[in-house]
Amino acid sequence: MIPLTIMKDRKLSKSNKMQVQKLPTGIEGFDDVCRGGLPVSRSTLVSGTSGTGKTVFSLQYLHHGICNFDEPGIFVTFEESPLDIIRNAASFGWDLQELIDQNKLFIMDASPDPDGQDVAGNFDLSGLIERISYAIRKYKAKRVAIDSITAVFQQYDAIYVVRREIFRLIARLKEIGVTTVMTTERVDDYGPIARYGVEEFVSDNVVLLRNVLESEKRRRTLEVLKLRGTVHMKGEYPFTMGNDGISVFALGAMRLTQRSSNIRISSGVADLDEMCGGGYFQDSIILATGATGTGKTMLVSKFVEDAYNNNERAILFAYEESRAQLLRNATSWGIDFEKMESDGLLKIICAYPESTGLEDHLQIIKTQINQFKPKRMAIDSLSALARGVSLNAFRQFVIAVTGYTKQEEIAGFFTNTAEEFMGSHSITDSHISTITDTILLLQYVEIKGEMARALNVFKMRGSWHDKRIREFIITNKGPEIKDSFSNFEQIFSGAPHRVVPDQNVQNVFKGLDNN
Repeated sequence: MIPLTIMKDRKLSKSNKMQVQKLPTGIEGFDDVCRGGLPVSRSTLVSGTSGTGKTVFSLQYLHHGICNFDEPGIFVTFEESPLDIIRNAASFGWDLQELIDQNKLFIMDASPDPDGQDVAGNFDLSGLIERISYAIRKYKAKRVAIDSITAVFQQYDAIYVVRREIFRLIARLKEIGVTTVMTTERVDDYGPIARYGVEEFVSDNVVLLRNVLESEKRRRTLEVLKLRGTVHMKGEYPFTMGNDGISVFALGAMRLTQRSSNIRISSGVADLDEMCGGGYFQDSIILATGATGTGKTMLVSKFVEDAYNNNERAILFAYEESRAQLLRNATSWGIDFEKMESDGLLKIICAYPESTGLEDHLQIIKTQINQFKPKRMAIDSLSALARGVSLNAFRQFVIAVTGYTKQEEIAGFFTNTAEEFMGSHSITDSHISTITDTILLLQYVEIKGEMARALNVFKMRGSWHDKRIREFIITNKGPEIKDSFSNFEQIFSGAPHRVVPDQNVQNVFKGLDNN
């Protein structure tokens, strides 16, 4: 009699064996979309228009397998020469020649011979199949990339025959047990999956890469259309091609698992700390929103200065002012940014928002944070990055930035420029208020024919905060916060007026005094 526990263990073991195993590609974010990577011993078709990154995807997949899992790979090229492939890969820091010399990578030149076309349609890939099979056995390869099978279709008219032969090739690779990535061209980013309409049917999995022009900028996205026999995340996900290859921003894979700290840090302004109940939380996201000139950049500067005073690193991303302007403005408030930089505690990155797409800006932010390892980070301003992009793309960017900042346990300070110069404005128009922990509302008000600045701690998640509207004064020594509006109401409505005490209440108090 077999014990019940052993029977359960056997069933569990059998169930695990029946499940589709995943192979990590090493492409940042892509394995999250695939819930672990590509299915083992199966073929994946990577389809896209020209310039979408299909070859980079294939090479990154092979390079990661060799360098991180000691899994040799075979790269079959139908179009580019092996020398060009090696040179192009070097721009991403991948030394393919070294891997070739170590017998961990083999690049096979399989360019079709135009003179070999058979008008009768008696085309077969038997020779190529045998060459690939031999190379796999020789190098003990676990991963294969074929770039691209479109070249085969271009050389031969009998598409149904080519489909049959490619199916033979995939079947042989599956029989051998290698995990294969094949690339193919498509005519339109949102048209047919592949150029000849048959490639997707011979593959187990299909990944679509797109390179769409939006608002005069290119935006790359990735979609897993099919992952046979296993689950994956649906929809399009933006990606970039940086110095390390492809990075996919899989926002749907983000988890709200960040730790929440009760430790307070100073804003750099004592009165503002008091208004916030003791300062900002160490791992919080702070948003300062208001019209231009209301003092948002000054609050950023004080935030950064306080990090320096506590011997902590801070990084500032500026998208509206040049470096020279930032240094001049900080100096006028008694803040020496140049000394902070020379001491290695501050890094300033200035860039035009239009210089690149949002995903590339995000990748730059992540790279700089990873290299500099700051305790505080500031972006001045988010609204500059929102110009000329879709609402959904901007919100995805903000979610990714705030999520990464919290993951790294960094205090983030963002500014947002409101369109209204005076009067009330909706802070939810920016669609970022719900993912911030603290909101500082700054605004111009007119009192007795003079312009003044007002500040209010609109939101302070997880803490008591002062709800009063206070006057915010900018001096050559920095900001001052005063309680000048205590006798006024409707400050932020744009029509403030002095509060007149109720006459009946005054009479009651007079009566009490007489008694």
